[in-house]
Amino acid sequence: MKRRNLLKGIATVVLAERLGALQTAWAVGAKLPPPGLHRFSGPVLINGQPARLGMPVRPGDTVTTGAGGEAIYIIGNDAYLQRDRSVVNITGDAIKSGLRVLSGKLLSVFGKGEKRIATPTATIGIRGTGCYIEATDDKVYFCLCYGTADVASLKNPAQVETIETSHHDHPVYLQADGSQMMVPAPMVNHTDAELILLESLVGRVPPFYGKAGYGGKNY
Repeated sequence: MKRRNLLKGIATVVLAERLGALQTAWAVGAKLPPPGLHRFSGPVLINGQPARLGMPVRPGDTVTTGAGGEAIYIIGNDAYLQRDRSVVNITGDAIKSGLRVLSGKLLSVFGKGEKRIATPTATIGIRGTGCYIEATDDKVYFCLCYGTADVASLKNPAQVETIETSHHDHPVYLQADGSQMMVPAPMVNHTDAELILLESLVGRVPPFYGKAGYGGKNY
């Protein structure tokens, strides 16, 4: 446990130094990474074609990761980390975009403006947030890491609940049967370090970063 806490402490310091360097670079006009596939490992397909670094990801495209695959990509002011065995379809157009998380795991950070995320059990409307989703046919794990989201059950679209959080305050399972749309859940399988990384790719920092008492959450 001591070693784990030490490693977390070192990771936090490294992230602070990296973020400080990035903020300095942004202040003097350094360029952000271009849109498209920023980094990947293992089997990754875009529209059924093997991925290449820098490959564009646009509305209408589908990103698929196989066993052991992972992809980080940038679309406009949004950035995504897609884990293994996941299928994500980019919806909308250049003006209003969204996502369809067909299966698997996706961590996302979004700039200003409304977005719509479709999952197998619920539709999620978000505004300038960070969130993590794990989707299966009968249950979706949803952590609104920060920001505001309106969640509507697919079974009962009139059933809409609003979540507002500042730092992983209210993770939930979104059930398929509609009897109880939201069930409290723990925070799992995503970290503050990953959120900081994604936000840095689009020239931002998470709203929790630097606040009093922040020590980083890694689950």
